Amino acid sequence: MTGLLMRAIPALTILLAVLTPPNALARDDAVRPLVVAALEGKGEQATLSKSAEFAFEVVRPEKPNGQTMVLLHGSGGNETSLVKLASRIAPHATLLGIRGRVTQDGRTRWYKRLDPVTFDQDDVRAESQAFASFLGRTALELDIDLSRTVFLGYSNGANLIAATALLHPGLVRKAALLRPMSVLDRPPTPALAGASLLMIAGETDSTYAPFAPALEELLESCGAAVDARIIPSDHMIGEEDARIVAEWLATPAGD
Repeated sequence: MTGLLMRAIPALTILLAVLTPPNALARDDAVRPLVVAALEGKGEQATLSKSAEFAFEVVRPEKPNGQTMVLLHGSGGNETSLVKLASRIAPHATLLGIRGRVTQDGRTRWYKRLDPVTFDQDDVRAESQAFASFLGRTALELDIDLSRTVFLGYSNGANLIAATALLHPGLVRKAALLRPMSVLDRPPTPALAGASLLMIAGETDSTYAPFAPALEELLESCGAAVDARIIPSDHMIGEEDARIVAEWLATPAGD
């Protein structure tokens, strides 16, 4: 019967909601998904799932300095993907790694994409809102001082941080964005004076690097202090990124 319905109504979306207690989050076995199956693209079946909450991991150093670094992975990553990199950047910071709620075609993401550089605008805004709400609750539960928080995001995660800075001004005060681009078609232009952002693009990242200047211009037009770098790299990140972010955080503007 389901097959007949799918053929009869090509745009049909089937939504199955599984209720989750409001405080059940964090671990993999505590995440119960909302599952969406839809027909997209050229008549092929694509799958999109969205967890009810954000999975996360907290890593506390032996000698914490009171700073927290919030980590947002790239496509296909999870809450642990940036932990090693962040530990090299800020060895005395508490690390809060968070996993995006969206899984599209088997890859974990922060929002639904339509193609590599085009994104579902409603989903970007909805996931940014969900992330902002989650972070506010979690900061209280974990006794995290958001005024001393640095956001570190890679690719898809960096884009969500930039979108959140614009959609929820005041939440993102410091952020290092690795291989970012703007994902909002009609972004707001809030006052971001006092926000400090580092952007690192890869010189040979032919898909995403061309979009970085537009994001830099947008953030600066809102009053944010933006330090934009281009390094000899592709879309992948590594030791050079860690070195630059660590040095940036050690400067008066980054610290």
